[in-house]
Amino acid sequence: MKRTRSFTLAFVLLLILSISVAAQAAEIRVLCSNGLKAVMEDAAPQFERASGHKVVMKFGLAAGFKQQIEAGEAFDLAVLTPALIDDLIKQGKLTAVSRVVVARSGLGVAVRKGAPKPDLSTADAFKRTVVNAKSIGFNERGLTGIYLWSLFDKLGLTAVVKAKFKDGSGATMAGTGQTEIGLTQASEIALVPEAELAGRLPAEIQHFTVFPAAISASAREPDAARSLLKFLASPEALKVMREKGLEPPA
Repeated sequence: MKRTRSFTLAFVLLLILSISVAAQAAEIRVLCSNGLKAVMEDAAPQFERASGHKVVMKFGLAAGFKQQIEAGEAFDLAVLTPALIDDLIKQGKLTAVSRVVVARSGLGVAVRKGAPKPDLSTADAFKRTVVNAKSIGFNERGLTGIYLWSLFDKLGLTAVVKAKFKDGSGATMAGTGQTEIGLTQASEIALVPEAELAGRLPAEIQHFTVFPAAISASAREPDAARSLLKFLASPEALKVMREKGLEPPA
């Protein structure tokens, strides 16, 4: 009889504890730019195991997410580009106090997996790599393309690059052999299995894209979203970022 009562009491306590944990667990809806996809796919499960919360991720283009948010998309946390985050804050869609830069991504050179890696140690070495490459690919639309064309102009390489340039995903084209090298965000190269990061642009010509995040003004789970942001600044998350070609905020 005593053993039965003890078992019943233990079961009841376990049930109460389970209910309490379930009540504290939250489902965090996150809209995340593709630039952070490789990181979040690894970091989110770690956060879930540590917190008990569930992270529901949607990956895509930052501009597309901005339109969805303006149209009334339900979410708790957005990780976009600085200009879009700041505009949504002005619109009252995101809370200004929650805005924080999660990571930054520098430009890198992609090659086909297993191919020889070019010298990228200095600006002069990068210039020689561009001159010697048989073909070069990058997406000339957007901030990365604008910066690269201005860089080539500064280095006196515009005519050289135009003669062997292909427009599109630098990582994909290099990985599939369409171009010898590709130029893109270092973090995006990790998303293409056939491609490999040959290295980042030298410090003197490097260009960083930062990824800020902010909590929705109408978030259902603002506290859980804040805990996710806190986790993304932890040593565990920073380790994942470095492995995926990203860096912590400066």
